[in-house]
Amino acid sequence: MGIPTFENQNGRMMEGDGGASIIDMLIRAGKRQSVFRSYVFPYMDRPNLTVLTHALVTRLTFAGARATGVEISYGGKTRRIAAESEVVLSLGAINTPKVLMQSGIGDQAELQRLGIPVVQHLPGVGQNFQDHPAFGCIWEYLEALPPRNNLGEATFFWKSDPQLASPDSQTCQVEVPLSSAENAARFGLPANGWTLLGGLVQPKSRGQIRLTGPNPLDPIQIEANFLSHPDDLKAAIACVELCREIGNSEPLGPFAKREVMPGNLKGLELENFIRDEASTYRHETCTAKMGRDSMSVVDGSLRVYGIDNLRIADGSIMPRVTTGNTMAPCVIIGERAAEILREAHKIEHADVPHPEESVAL
Repeated sequence: MGIPTFENQNGRMMEGDGGASIIDMLIRAGKRQSVFRSYVFPYMDRPNLTVLTHALVTRLTFAGARATGVEISYGGKTRRIAAESEVVLSLGAINTPKVLMQSGIGDQAELQRLGIPVVQHLPGVGQNFQDHPAFGCIWEYLEALPPRNNLGEATFFWKSDPQLASPDSQTCQVEVPLSSAENAARFGLPANGWTLLGGLVQPKSRGQIRLTGPNPLDPIQIEANFLSHPDDLKAAIACVELCREIGNSEPLGPFAKREVMPGNLKGLELENFIRDEASTYRHETCTAKMGRDSMSVVDGSLRVYGIDNLRIADGSIMPRVTTGNTMAPCVIIGERAAEILREAHKIEHADVPHPEESVAL
């Protein structure tokens, strides 16, 4: 197809003209490693670290405009944990704005509508939601191959328009059929198949996260607004067409008994397939963005505007979703947050810090 190959998907491939590669992963002793397993688990025996599972953070506590700790629901009881130094929220792009709004930090009119006392008017909380919408194109195996390894270890980035400065789509090959519920019901999924899962990595559509009520157990409302910008639909059509061209190419013939979806759809039928197929790459970001405009939530040091002793360190602070997977950028945000906290609280960098020197989180 004229798509060049690279040693990995980072740097030149996703920021240049595009290409294909095997995907980088964190693997140790044959198993994928989570960030928790890599960063936290080796230090679980430290006296200044407590990991409390099955605890729901319900809201922040304040003394005026100063964050003093968090309130949690744990073991059927409401408990408060005080922070002597700072609180750092790292709950992700859905739950970070949820906790902020339930604590009175958000758009004043929206909070008042729900009967939540306003602590700080920040209209950008929950706004600017971004994600990488995904579209599955599926083939049935000619002869069933057992899924192995990560279920998918090849990817390519490409441009929907050669005039673009960098790729606006990413596709991963998946060793199982992967589709939306709507299209799975319409087309039917083969017992044995594989997928080219296309995705938009520079979406122009923006969504929002909203509360449905003041109670922490009230469900969050996620308005993703996928494909609401016309340019995203054009890019999605180009992505699906490229996936079909590759999936139906001669080199993949030995692996394809038939194309299951979308098939040779055109015009409105193809648009409807894409709208029904749009799902998440699970790269939700940008709902408490860093910046200096009126819709920004944190400054360059991750501090929440108008609130003392409160920072955010997760993907919600991104102004724009990254071109590609979001795990590594979130790790960098965490690393940078650690540097900022060390400097702010004059913590000496040591392999095992003394408990009294640690920041109370």
